Amino acid sequence: MTKAACRLCPRACGADRAAGEVGFCGAGASLRVARAAPHLWEEPPISGERGSGTVFFSHCPLKCVYCQNRNISGGGFGIDISTERLCDIFFELREKGVHNINLVSPTQYTPQIAAAIRMAKEKGFSLPFVWNTGGYESVETLRALEGLVDIYLTDFKYADGALAARYSGAADYPAVASAALREMVRQQPKCVYDGDLLLRGVIVRHLVLPTHASDSKAVIKQVYEACGDNVILSLMSQYTPCGDCGFPELSRPVGAAEYESVVDFALSLGVTNAFIQDGESVSESFIPEFDTTGVLPEAKQALY
Repeated sequence: MTKAACRLCPRACGADRAAGEVGFCGAGASLRVARAAPHLWEEPPISGERGSGTVFFSHCPLKCVYCQNRNISGGGFGIDISTERLCDIFFELREKGVHNINLVSPTQYTPQIAAAIRMAKEKGFSLPFVWNTGGYESVETLRALEGLVDIYLTDFKYADGALAARYSGAADYPAVASAALREMVRQQPKCVYDGDLLLRGVIVRHLVLPTHASDSKAVIKQVYEACGDNVILSLMSQYTPCGDCGFPELSRPVGAAEYESVVDFALSLGVTNAFIQDGESVSESFIPEFDTTGVLPEAKQALY
C-alpha cells in the first residue's frame, strides 16, 4: 500500500495523516476548527462595517514563540468537523452579514477547505474567500487554490533566516515566503474593490518585533521591490508579549520610535498603498475567544 505522504506545507514532513499519523504541524486526518464568527479586527477593506467571517483552524506549520493563538496553533484546541459542515459554516456566516469568509491558518487542511469552497460555489455562494496565512506556503499548494481564493492575506515575517529559525523554527522562511508571495500575486495581480471593500488582491502583513526594526525594513524593501503598490502593505505595531517565550528581547512591546522608524523607511521607499497602526494597538482585544463558537450547529453547540 502506498503511503499518503503529506507535502502540503514547506516542511514536507511526509506524515500519512489519513492513516493516523500526525504531521509536523500537529494535524491528523480530521478537519479541526476552533472558532467561526464575525471578526472586526482585520484590515479595514477586509472587516468593513459588518466584519469578516473568520474560521480559525487548529494547528499550524510554523512554531512562532510569540504566537497569540498558541492554544489552537500549538495546543490544537478545537472540534473535528466534516467538509460538509465547513461548507454549512460558510453559509451561516453569510447569514450574519459578513463581507467575506476569512480562512485563518488553513494550510494544513487545504484539500478539505478547497472541497468545501467548491461545494459552496456549486450552491451559489459568492462572497470572497480570504486565505489568511503565516506566509509559509508551498507554491504547489497555492496553485491548487487558483480560482478558489479571492484574497491572500499573508504574513511576511522575516528577511533574515537566522531570525526565522530562532523564533519560528523555519530557517527557510524568507525564501519560502518570497516564492509564495510571487505565486499569490500571479493569481491576484491587482487589488479590486467594491467601494471600500476588497474583492480580490493581496495584503502583505508584517508584524514589527521589538529590537528588530532593521529586519522589518529589509522585509519592506524586499516586498516593495518585488510588488510595488500592487499589494497592500500592512505594518503592524500590535506585538503583544505573551508570557515567558524564552527570549528576553521579546518580553516588551514595540517602542514608538522603533515602529515610527519602520513606517518612515516605508515612506522613504515610496510606499503609498499601506496601513499603519496607532500606539493603542498593543492589546489582547485583537485575540478572539477560542471557545468553539459557531463550529457546530446551534443545537449541538449548546450541548458541547
